[in-house]
Amino acid sequence: MKSPVCWVGGCLMVAVAGCGTGEAPPVSAPVPQAPAIAQPVGPRGPDQYRVKVETTKGDFVIEVHREWSPYGADRFHELVTAGVYDNCKFFRAVKGFMVQFGIAADPKVSAEWKEKFISDDPVVKSNQRGFISFAKPGMPHSRTTQVFINYDDNARRGLDEMGFSPFGKVVEGMNIVDSIHQEYGEETTRLQGRIYDEGNAFLEKNFPNLDTLKKATIE
Repeated sequence: MKSPVCWVGGCLMVAVAGCGTGEAPPVSAPVPQAPAIAQPVGPRGPDQYRVKVETTKGDFVIEVHREWSPYGADRFHELVTAGVYDNCKFFRAVKGFMVQFGIAADPKVSAEWKEKFISDDPVVKSNQRGFISFAKPGMPHSRTTQVFINYDDNARRGLDEMGFSPFGKVVEGMNIVDSIHQEYGEETTRLQGRIYDEGNAFLEKNFPNLDTLKKATIE
């Protein structure tokens, strides 16, 4: 059964037992003036490519298929190539739900990318275990840098219907993804403004046990 959805305190929530309870979808920080129609920013990526992700828990590999989500696949390739994800934290990991990352370690880098929106893609693949999608606020065409990897079949939570479009899948090392530190759960969900403004300095002070994405590399 799909969970109902509702708006709570300005954030879209997936309700487990009614409005106001449950897990928040993989949202990025609210953007006051996202464009009605965004345009792709940056070069076209390959039709298919693999990304090696080195973390404090070990390595895993994501295989990206542009046909699944063209703008998402292009943006991910651009971000990895630019090193935006290097040294960033897995700031939100919820057991049985998903792990989210993509706010740069350096606030200056975050500021550079925060309003580089890309248009939405149709949902071609489902948010099943191991698939990766871009996070976004509730407004359309508002994806920038944050992504999440599904721990479970999250189509049942309504993520497909909400427009989260998978662009790739973890093909090696899903056990590493499963092992990413989950102690803090949803504690950082509403702190994304602070993370954008202060970067790793804020997270290391307040959430010292978070795992780190050391480096992401196109294979």
